Amino acid sequence: MWLILLGALCLLSSTLAMPLEAGGMGKQHWELVQNYLKRYYFHDSKTRVKINFEDKLKEMQKFFGLPVTGILSSHVTEIMQKPRCGVPDVLEYSLFPGRPKWTSNVITYRVVSYTRDLPQSIVDQLLAKAFNIWSSEIPLHFKRVHWGKADIMISFARRDHGDSFPFDGPGKTLAHAFAPGDGIGGDAHFDEDEDWTDGSSSGMNFLYTATHELGHSLGLSHSSDPNSIMYPTYEDRDSKNFRLSQDDIKGIQELYGNVDNLYHFK
Repeated sequence: MWLILLGALCLLSSTLAMPLEAGGMGKQHWELVQNYLKRYYFHDSKTRVKINFEDKLKEMQKFFGLPVTGILSSHVTEIMQKPRCGVPDVLEYSLFPGRPKWTSNVITYRVVSYTRDLPQSIVDQLLAKAFNIWSSEIPLHFKRVHWGKADIMISFARRDHGDSFPFDGPGKTLAHAFAPGDGIGGDAHFDEDEDWTDGSSSGMNFLYTATHELGHSLGLSHSSDPNSIMYPTYEDRDSKNFRLSQDDIKGIQELYGNVDNLYHFK
């Protein structure tokens, strides 16, 4: 399923034509804009089409709840510069065709590699907490394994790390994860070039980011609700008290049911 995204990127023309609205914009700024729209808002993987800047920008503005003008603004470029998840925002251009989900109520996970920023024991604790945040709302149980193939393989890596979606250095794409499925399905990757923290110091909050990525590992796409853990841009939240929003709970229970109800996996 992740090949859908790769195919889309390969078919995409190398540049977007600079619109009249971008007049006066420097080359580096324009490259930021077009790369952002290519990565998160292009979704025609079947034909070679000329990308219309205004249409793509309108899609982004609609997703983030901004005035849909098709014209660049300081607010738009501010959003584009925020650290975020690497999964696209447009449903048709996503890693989640057909809304896949796990068909077992026991999901295994394995930490393949760790970050140098945090002790391994802290990473393990934060991951267990992130899994618990989701399992408290759905009839799934998560079991950690220490060797072999797990449903969800978790790793830290830099730049090109073997999945055709290379990381881009500190402060940009923080992580990405893949929908439930065979092979790479369910796996979550975190950019080791980030400064990961447990929330007690400045840096990228690993618990918050991991909870978001595991939402993708369970089958959720991005939400346009700023209060949602599945909102695509990174938000610096209180790691001790943050919880799923009603939007997150509704989305995950649509896939797996409610913990209070009998639920049969088929």
